[in-house]
Amino acid sequence: MSGFPTLKPAFTVRVNIDAPLAVGSASRSNPLQVVPMIGGTVKGDSGFSPALDAEFVGVGNDYIHADADGKHLRLNAHGVLKTKDDALLYLNYTGVVTLTPTEQAVFAGTAPEGSTPFGNLFTHFTFETGDERYKDLENRVFVGQGRFNIESGKPVVEYRVSQVLHG
Repeated sequence: MSGFPTLKPAFTVRVNIDAPLAVGSASRSNPLQVVPMIGGTVKGDSGFSPALDAEFVGVGNDYIHADADGKHLRLNAHGVLKTKDDALLYLNYTGVVTLTPTEQAVFAGTAPEGSTPFGNLFTHFTFETGDERYKDLENRVFVGQGRFNIESGKPVVEYRVSQVLHG
């Protein structure tokens, strides 16, 4: 249909997460979990420019609010990437997780090894950088679909991210 945007595969994000640092009610009446992002990668899809090949540096955080009805989580994650060619990129993503029994098992620490299906975790990604080689990323719109991978008992979040293009 004309007038609707299209999607172009852009990159895959893998985020290693740790146990929540804090659970409480900081800014809403709903509980807030602060989940450290302790590593991960961003790898560009073939044909996507600029070619992304980066690792998370330092510790980022994912601030997760649970909806009062217990059916959804609201994500607000922040981290810094260092590309293979030494550029620094600030990455922020926000999103919504629909809590099915599969995702509930991940958050309860009882999920078996393997991957959850794609489709219950949707995100919007933004970048900031002072490096001119990657500056154009700041002016693009990116959306992602995610899943959880349990690897050696640890959760890894994987997003397949596309750039939104003019329809």
